[in-house]
Amino acid sequence: MENVVVWVDVPVKKLERAMTFYSKVLGVKLEEAKGMPRRYAFLPFAPGVASGGLVEDPASASGAGGPLVYLAAGEDLAGPLSRVEPAGGKVLMPKTSLGKNGFAAHVEDTEGNRIALHSMK
Repeated sequence: MENVVVWVDVPVKKLERAMTFYSKVLGVKLEEAKGMPRRYAFLPFAPGVASGGLVEDPASASGAGGPLVYLAAGEDLAGPLSRVEPAGGKVLMPKTSLGKNGFAAHVEDTEGNRIALHSMK
């Protein structure tokens, strides 16, 4: 079976604020997608690889109680983690070893979502 996770919508209260946070932390440029039924910004992705986006939708609540989404954060978590608080977020769990599966850290974004950042170093 192929990877069963194909897409993740990260609910946000204010799309611009969330785009700024994720752009700063992940070091990528996000732009609002045009022609979508809801306000949306795609996270970077390659065809055939699971990804997702930020969605401003009053029917979807942002917050810490939902699924935990792991985002690839590059080679080493040190850089992205150093940008979380200046971008308006909070580190909830510092860089933690996952053994042979690399490292993860949990952060809270500007919308109150708890997300995980992942790297192999």
